[in-house]
Amino acid sequence: MKLVLLHPSYFGPISQWVAFAKAEKVFFENDDNYQKQTYRNRMYIYDANGRLSLNIPIKHRAALGLDTKGHQKYRDVQVENEFNWQTQHWRAFKSSYQTSPFFEFYEDELYPLYHKEYKFLMDFNYDCMEFVADCLQLEWDFEKTEEYILKPEDKLDLRNLVNAKSDAGFKNSEYTQVFDSKAGFLPNLCILDLIFNEGNAAISYLEAQDLKSDLG
Repeated sequence: MKLVLLHPSYFGPISQWVAFAKAEKVFFENDDNYQKQTYRNRMYIYDANGRLSLNIPIKHRAALGLDTKGHQKYRDVQVENEFNWQTQHWRAFKSSYQTSPFFEFYEDELYPLYHKEYKFLMDFNYDCMEFVADCLQLEWDFEKTEEYILKPEDKLDLRNLVNAKSDAGFKNSEYTQVFDSKAGFLPNLCILDLIFNEGNAAISYLEAQDLKSDLG
């Protein structure tokens, strides 16, 4: 893959990072409308009971004095910090991954993201993805789009990978997960699941994965 178009996400699922790791150049969609039920404000991790959804609450248009029937740009979406979501998510990480091989190795760098208040969801997501790039030792090099293009002709459009309800036919190969003896292997979780379980081997794992041939 050469030029790839992706969405900034809440850390992002493994599929997005396969695309990032293989891309010659990454462009992030910076001018789209916000949509619900996506990895923009959601991630899936593996806890003792199986697949767990962690969601960032956002301020609804009515609370901001905006027309409830209109569209809101993703970059303008604000986090609802009245809810104690950061503490909840941090506790979920600790509970799910404190026995994983590499959680303690990354814990100190991850901690600040959950103890700093963010106003805009997109700003938080860019910081989350920068954290991942650092963990994977990938160069955090990208460009942001300046306008929304429905059908880009010069880039591989993988913006659909942000859809939490569809993995675009992607299924990653198995690796050891903390609770796989209970519920088996769970594919395409948040990239943090891979990092906490595989550590430095995560980048080699990503490079060995295959997004379906029709995706590039």
